[in-house]
This record gives sequence, structure tokens and C-alpha cells, in this order.
Amino acid sequence: MSDELSLTRGYNLLRMNADTEKRAATFTLGGRAYDLLEGVFSPTLCPSTEIYAQWLPYPAGGSFLEIGAGAGVISVTAALSGCARVTALDINETAVENTRRNVARHGVADRVQVLHSDMYSALDRQTRFDVVFWSSSFIEPPTDFAHETPLHHAIFDPGYVMHQEFLRSAADHLEPGGRLLLGYSNMGNRALLTEVAGNAGLRFEQLHAAPHPQLADVEYQLLEFHAADRPAS
Repeated sequence: MSDELSLTRGYNLLRMNADTEKRAATFTLGGRAYDLLEGVFSPTLCPSTEIYAQWLPYPAGGSFLEIGAGAGVISVTAALSGCARVTALDINETAVENTRRNVARHGVADRVQVLHSDMYSALDRQTRFDVVFWSSSFIEPPTDFAHETPLHHAIFDPGYVMHQEFLRSAADHLEPGGRLLLGYSNMGNRALLTEVAGNAGLRFEQLHAAPHPQLADVEYQLLEFHAADRPAS
């Protein structure tokens, strides 16, 4: 997909999320109801959250880290799917509050910790997980782009700076044999992602792919990262 078309679709998604007049205070996804606060990315405006939630491996009795939790759908799903310890991080303080509300709503506060964090910044170096996941801000805008609102962070990553930090610091927070997963799309800059991964000593394989239900040229993907010298599974 062309950079121009990806950027146009990113701005369209930003406008839809910023439209408070048409924004409901609750939504249903995967048969569960959730609260939605203004200024938080809405999982109903884009099918990615529901798709990734179905694909993700939730380690029964294990630990799960979600970066960019948003409204908390995936963290709640992880806890309800048998994870004993879930940590949800978001740079958007309103998203942190939104996730906390949905964690309480679904009765999983004993298993889910929610923290305000820029990538891994709120975690201790010794805190590790069986699965680390980020539904990434895969659209790459021009280099002079500025994150004017928290919603911009949820959609755009100029220069893939956030992707660099996600991959560079991941090893500090993975258990031995842990899995590093990224929700991605063909709207992203895959060549740049390959370069960023290589700089972090990683490579990736695509585990799943599915088309957008309405946009035939849009595809959502689940990628898994490995050490560059490790054979693919």
C-alpha cells in the first residue's frame, strides 16, 4: 500500500476517534461490554483489536504484558483466558483509567495491573513476562509530524521510534522462551520495520493475516520476533 494512502487512512481513523458527538460511552466486542472514555482509541472503529484478541496466545497460568492497552480489551481477555498475571501499560493517562474501569467491570483486578507508562518505562528491569504484545502504531507519517494528542500516539509512529524502543528493550522483559508479538498491518512500513528489527538483533515471522472486512486492500497481521540467529519455529 502506498505511503500516501496509508497516511490518509490514518488521518481518517484519527478524525473518527476524535468525533465526540457520535461516540458511545460503552461498546461490545467479542460478546463483552466495555466502557469507553473520550480520548481513547475506540476498538469499534477498526477491526484490529478484535482480530488480534482472537489470534493471541494467552499462556494459561502464565504472564502477559500489553503495551498500549487503550480501553483494555486485550488485557481483560488475557485475564479471562487464564493468564495468572497481566500488566497493561499505556502512555495515555485517560486510557489507563479506561483500562482500570474495564478491569474492574470484568472482575479481574486481582490479576491485572494497569500502569501509566511510555513503552516499558514503568516496569522494573527484573519484571518479565511469558508474552509481550503491542498493537502497534504502524502508520509512519512524515518526519516533521507531531503527536498533538494521545490519539495520535495510538495511530502514528514517525521514524518508527516507538517500534525501535519496543524491540530494543523487549529482551529485558521476556521470560526465557517468552514470546514477543506485534499487531501490524500492510498499512505500515514493513521495510523500515525489518531494518529496525535487524538493528535490535531480531527478525520476524508472520503468524497470521486477515483482510479488513470492508477494505479489501487492508490486511492485519500478527508478527513474532526472534533473535536473528535463532531458526524460525
